[in-house]
Amino acid sequence: MNIKNYLEQKRSLVEEAMDRFMLEESGPFKKHIEAMRYSLFAGGKRIRPILCLAAADSICAQERTQENLLPVACALECIHTYSLIHDDLPAMDDDQLRRGKATNHVLYGEAGAILAGDGLLSWAFDLIADRGKGNLTAEKRLDICHMVARAAGSLGMVGGQQLDIQSENKEIDFDTLATIHRSKTGALITCSIMSGAIGAGANAKQLHALEEYGNNIGLAFQIIDDLLDATATTEELGKTAGSDAEHGKATYPLFFGIDKTREKAKAAVDNAIKALTLFDHRADPLRGLANYIYSRTN
Repeated sequence: MNIKNYLEQKRSLVEEAMDRFMLEESGPFKKHIEAMRYSLFAGGKRIRPILCLAAADSICAQERTQENLLPVACALECIHTYSLIHDDLPAMDDDQLRRGKATNHVLYGEAGAILAGDGLLSWAFDLIADRGKGNLTAEKRLDICHMVARAAGSLGMVGGQQLDIQSENKEIDFDTLATIHRSKTGALITCSIMSGAIGAGANAKQLHALEEYGNNIGLAFQIIDDLLDATATTEELGKTAGSDAEHGKATYPLFFGIDKTREKAKAAVDNAIKALTLFDHRADPLRGLANYIYSRTN
């Protein structure tokens, strides 16, 4: 299949839905909503919502299933965007550039950026729980809400971010680095896949295989992030290159060097694709996405 065409088709679908679901810039909270929308629509590959929809495709490639899962897919992008807004804050990575544009706090101030992130996180759960958006059962909504909260919170992304910060400019062992990567990046990626699978009615065997797939592409995604930060330019990345070294962060290239790190990323992608053995051609988008994650340049 042509993965670029698939990505573009799904990206357009997600962005149309986000615009439809997202709060409008009006009323007394206009400036706050403007800040939320600024970062949400500032670009991006929409990998997490696309993974959600692709996982659903692998189980049940029906248009109605996609429509039911669009609120969940959009919620995942809201959570990812909130994390980027907060990552860029002066108290965190202190970045001025994201996706080639000024970061949220540069335009809206630190308080405005913090609240924009808070608003997106809260809105994400509004989208998942709203029975007027998508025809998912209450049980599926509850399961997805629980899983997303766990992946985004203190035992997932937030915990991973905290561990990452407290490990800066320190010598840490590889197990700690693996925990940072698994929590900070991998948790929400795996959750995106599992949310789509649950929404589409996957059985236990399918869920187990997709979790294995998600764990491996989540690892590959973060390893490639580490590589790109060390080897790409600011223009290529759309954000400040070399920030990992500047902040004294432990990375795969620091532990293994560039070439060995590439090998580890490829091994993770190969393991992800191997996990999809029980699926037919409907999982080809997931296979294509795994290779895309390995070959991406920003």
